[in-house]
Amino acid sequence: MLNRFFGQKPQEDPKQNKTTGEAAPTQPTEQPPVAEPRFTFLNRTRQIFNRLGNTVQETDTITDSLWDELEESLLGADVGPSTTIWLIERLRQRASDENMRTGGQVQQALREELSSLLGKPSALRFSKQSPLTVILVIGVNGSGKTTSIAKMAYRLKREGHNVMLAAGDTFRAAAIDQLQEWGNRVEVPVISQKPNSDPGAVVFDALQAAQSRGSDVLIVDTAGRLHTKFNLMEELKKINKIIQRFVPDGPHELLMVIDATTGQNALLQARKFAEDIGLTGVIITKMDSTAKGGFAFAVADDLGVPIKFIGMGEKVENLMPFEPQNFVAALFAQQ
Repeated sequence: MLNRFFGQKPQEDPKQNKTTGEAAPTQPTEQPPVAEPRFTFLNRTRQIFNRLGNTVQETDTITDSLWDELEESLLGADVGPSTTIWLIERLRQRASDENMRTGGQVQQALREELSSLLGKPSALRFSKQSPLTVILVIGVNGSGKTTSIAKMAYRLKREGHNVMLAAGDTFRAAAIDQLQEWGNRVEVPVISQKPNSDPGAVVFDALQAAQSRGSDVLIVDTAGRLHTKFNLMEELKKINKIIQRFVPDGPHELLMVIDATTGQNALLQARKFAEDIGLTGVIITKMDSTAKGGFAFAVADDLGVPIKFIGMGEKVENLMPFEPQNFVAALFAQQ
């Protein structure tokens, strides 16, 4: 049911060979990117992968203990049970098919599989048919949703876009106040109404204002309540219809904000949204507050959508476009 809600085309799953048994295509081998200083928040996760590298260097043969160490490392980095099991099975199959003989070959294959799992960088999608691009953002309370919206608005404004925000999370008064405060800080207008107002009415007003003021990007903050899923779905359907009155090809992105510090619990929440909503990407927040950098792989695997941004702090500049190859390189970089 993923992606049916907004009629978005689902992203190709990098692990389709789970059911077909066919080897997933890998990207051409290139010189691996050099880990950058901005990935210093991965230091503790890197230690886990470095321990695996040390184990590989201690043996020239592929043994059961090597597989055990690999599994322990992946789980320790919060890659998650399901993704870890798939990776181990995939690597065992490759080791057999490619006649691997050394632990170093397995480690290189792991890097390739992790890179393949994350896919290519995925930038925000902008409308090619309409002058206005509409981005919907969802996420449970406390995930960093409102802050991420402000950071994204700040980044887009610096890139030359005329951005407007809509405070569509009307059932939480603090969300409206917080978005207005952030809007003032980044100097981006915010369209809002009183708490408990109709979210659809807020979006309607915002669309009118965006068009009249010549904005080319409208970011909509939407409710993130899981315990009233049906009502939330009905609200999103209504918002979708309103958007399409103004922008027939919208919305262009439906992003979910996920808190990395909650680990696998966050994925359980995300799945509930992804069952019926056509997510086009995710934003992972608080990556600087957790040692579990492997969580990114679990997100990409479990939800099957690209990671658009990662958040690493409270400042408006602390939202970084996700670069899969550099991320993997940083994990395997020697300290």
